[in-house]
Amino acid sequence: MHRETYEQIIQRRRSNRNFDPQVPVPDAVIERSLRNSILSPNSSNMQLWEFHWIQSAALKAELTKYCLGQGAARTAQQMVVFVTRQDLWKKRAQWNYQQIREALGDREPTKLEKRGLDYYGKLMPLIYRKDWLGLATLARRTVSFFLGLRKPFYRASGTADQRIMVHKSCALAAQTFMLSIAAEGFDSCPMEGFDRLRVRKALGLPRGAEINMIIGVGMGTPAGTWGERKRVPYEEVVITHR
Repeated sequence: MHRETYEQIIQRRRSNRNFDPQVPVPDAVIERSLRNSILSPNSSNMQLWEFHWIQSAALKAELTKYCLGQGAARTAQQMVVFVTRQDLWKKRAQWNYQQIREALGDREPTKLEKRGLDYYGKLMPLIYRKDWLGLATLARRTVSFFLGLRKPFYRASGTADQRIMVHKSCALAAQTFMLSIAAEGFDSCPMEGFDRLRVRKALGLPRGAEINMIIGVGMGTPAGTWGERKRVPYEEVVITHR
């Protein structure tokens, strides 16, 4: 992709809060964009996310209500809910472990492959395991503290760190989705104003799942963007360490 093309996509992507009801968004556009989202960078390739594509008109109307009736939901031609699935860490760690095992066949693992097996077989349980007594958190903090005394070490901690980690990965996937939608010639709007408990119930999500954001998609209208896009000056937010 040429730089000019990428910059055009970046400039096109704006949060449009009012979509044209006369312009449908083909399912193929959403599917391609979701497939692109799956390719997004994420922590340890654990892929602790789900993308709920809302095709039911009844469910879309229900979620619009839970999005407090905001225009980006009410006028959306398509809607996707980005969900974190921290509760699937065992399944996804095993999936990654199995990918390495299957690639090995009957031969012995290389040093790098052995590290990969240890990574998903030993380290991921240390990072993600939880228990009601908090012993796993205590173990993570203890290991991080003592090994960190001698050398730089990843500071594994409690459930807050785990949640931040999976939400960052899911947000990266959501951004990929929105850029892909812009490349397709359509517009999007990420929504954080919603009743998360009712949305979870409507989607039938388990306790360990959390809503990252809901994205409405359509052909944006001039009324959907609230004036010129403004950002804090480059010099204020970019700190160069020379």
